[in-house]
Amino acid sequence: MSYMANKAMQMGAVGERDAVLCFKAIGMKVIPTTSPEETTRALFDLTQEGVRVIFITETAALEAPEALQRYKMQNDVAIIPVPGSQGSTGYAMARVKSNVEKAIGADILFNNQNKKEG
Repeated sequence: MSYMANKAMQMGAVGERDAVLCFKAIGMKVIPTTSPEETTRALFDLTQEGVRVIFITETAALEAPEALQRYKMQNDVAIIPVPGSQGSTGYAMARVKSNVEKAIGADILFNNQNKKEG
């Protein structure tokens, strides 16, 4: 197995079938889900297989918040919300903003958008 193929297998995707199948084309482990229970099981299975970066559709993430909370404190797993087949709900960008604020203590990404033009 090539180095790049091995790195891709350390990444996975979970969520609606039509949104996650594209990740399979680049060698990621993909588990389509249709319910919170399936999403929870998919996240567990991927982490048990050593997958450390998991992309999850916003819809799946919003339907299974308890599952995401379980992995939030684990430093060796990154679960990254991405827009699904229905487009963005804003959840993924809100998570990015929250994580940046937590890491550096300030909103450096959107602070100009929040100011009133004068």
